[in-house]
Amino acid sequence: MILRARRRGMVVWSSAASGPARAPAIARTARTRRGRRLIRTGALLMMVGALRFARGVGARWQPLLPGISLTVAGIIMDGSSWAVLALPGLMFLAYAPVMPVGIDPDRERLEHELSAYSTHAQRCDLEATLARYPDTVTGELRDILSGQASCWK
Repeated sequence: MILRARRRGMVVWSSAASGPARAPAIARTARTRRGRRLIRTGALLMMVGALRFARGVGARWQPLLPGISLTVAGIIMDGSSWAVLALPGLMFLAYAPVMPVGIDPDRERLEHELSAYSTHAQRCDLEATLARYPDTVTGELRDILSGQASCWK
């Protein structure tokens, strides 16, 4: 069994299209393959860079990445049905600045642990312990306790 060379079957659509002035179809397919490969490689490198960028950005600004990508794709493909991508992109861009910022899980755990001091005596002991340290060290604890103080009285 002999392996055949990879050739595309050439089709002549009209006799006027074939002639000595036209470039051979094989040269065009090689050029388009190379161009497609470059486009795919460029898109892959762009996505790798975008993922690294998203990892470094805070959680609040992460919707910017899909927003920018979809908006740019929608603008580039203007005039086709893919231009609809600009609308969700603009929605992501509008959502990023007004996105609610969640509570830090460590602070939430700390609030839960400090709520274990339920009696007035325990609370006074904790505040006496915190008084021994400077405010720069215990500032966050004092803020949480002052927020819980409204429940005490």
